[in-house]
Amino acid sequence: MKWDNAIKDYLLFLRLERGLSLNSISSYKRDVYKLVSYLELHKISISPIKIDESIIQQFIYSISKNLNPRSQSRLISGLRSFFNYLIFEDYRTTNPTDLLETPKIGRKLPDTISTEEIDLIISQIDLSHPQGERNRAMLETLYSCGLRVTELITLQLSDLFFEEGFIRVIGKGDKQRFVPININTQKIISNYINLVRVHQKTQKGFEDTIFLNRRGKQLTRNMVFMIIRDLAKDAEINKKISPHTFRHSFATHLLENGADLRAIQQMLGHESITTTEIYMHVDRSFLKDVMEKFHPRSE
Repeated sequence: MKWDNAIKDYLLFLRLERGLSLNSISSYKRDVYKLVSYLELHKISISPIKIDESIIQQFIYSISKNLNPRSQSRLISGLRSFFNYLIFEDYRTTNPTDLLETPKIGRKLPDTISTEEIDLIISQIDLSHPQGERNRAMLETLYSCGLRVTELITLQLSDLFFEEGFIRVIGKGDKQRFVPININTQKIISNYINLVRVHQKTQKGFEDTIFLNRRGKQLTRNMVFMIIRDLAKDAEINKKISPHTFRHSFATHLLENGADLRAIQQMLGHESITTTEIYMHVDRSFLKDVMEKFHPRSE
């Protein structure tokens, strides 16, 4: 079996069987091709079925000098997934990554910004600019609904259920969820759609896409990153701010104001409550409030 064939089948498996997003699949693909590049560079001719633990260890050691512990852990996890697929398809009986030690990494707390900083960033948007209303609607939606950037740019007109007070979001693995949306954000989105987007020429295939670029197509992830980066710079906020910062801030501010963790989990689209629990570490005063409110000894 050749590497290219094995990787092609593996990526198809990730898409069809596991239902992963294109971004996740691309990450897994990069992990395996890093190993393939290493083998080609050192002229090691061996198939994915025959490769053993010693070669994998040499590869990890050689590349670890340029990777932080978190990236190393991510790479090993990606390779382990690939070889588990080969075992699943009966090409192998063992996984050569099983005995690899994954670097210990601390739990990374999400970056957040205050409501005042969010308002300051949004206030930098020039509403007289052709894309001003669109950018304001995008940032308000990111923060008000806690969306991932991919969920934002793929949001459709048919996903808006304003009368019911919800929007439909297609998350990781094409999983669908309904997220509440407040009246103010509804008005901002409606203004963009009815006053700006309605006059824009839409390219074929993007008629239902809400947020369009100048050419009438879906925005890219990078474009949203650049818009937020430039606005943060104009606001003179010296923090690393990305679309995900708005999502983290959404969850953190809900928790700080007493929202239930399970409700936050559903709105964020986290499969496991463990993922959502990281926000507990951001504001520990929440735990104190719960104790004082609900424990009988606190009276």
